[in-house]
Amino acid sequence: MRKIAVLDKHTIDKIAAGEVVERPSSVVKELVENSIDAGATAVTVEITDGGKKLIRITDNGGGIEAAQVPTAFLSHATSKIEKVEDLENIASLGFRGEALSSIAAVSQVELITKTPSAISGVRYVIEGGVEQSLRKWELQMELLSWFGIFFTTHRPGASS
Repeated sequence: MRKIAVLDKHTIDKIAAGEVVERPSSVVKELVENSIDAGATAVTVEITDGGKKLIRITDNGGGIEAAQVPTAFLSHATSKIEKVEDLENIASLGFRGEALSSIAAVSQVELITKTPSAISGVRYVIEGGVEQSLRKWELQMELLSWFGIFFTTHRPGASS
């Protein structure tokens, strides 16, 4: 009989990614919902090769504060709820805090974001769930968030 063991983080991330990132359209859905929840009134979606090579979401939502960007990619990190009681009054499209960490677990994500009050934004790159860089980035005021998703690792359910 096999012993019960706790899975390692890499395996947990891949399983979670399979639940969120079933196909490119599910990535687009998650990121567009995040844009809407951030107050965007304009969202642009660009894809290459049916979303298998690139998904780019650009919006004019509220952006993410520079210090909060790495936290946004942690599993169960969310700005939508703080405690179990908040589940009774959810006023957003998403709240679980799994989308960004799951997408980042199976791809290279480049996020460029800026809040309306910030002088400059940040560029954050995370690949396979591992932070690659976080640096100051100059960008125009009307562009508050830009997600570039480049699939570089095998996605659950993807054909090779």
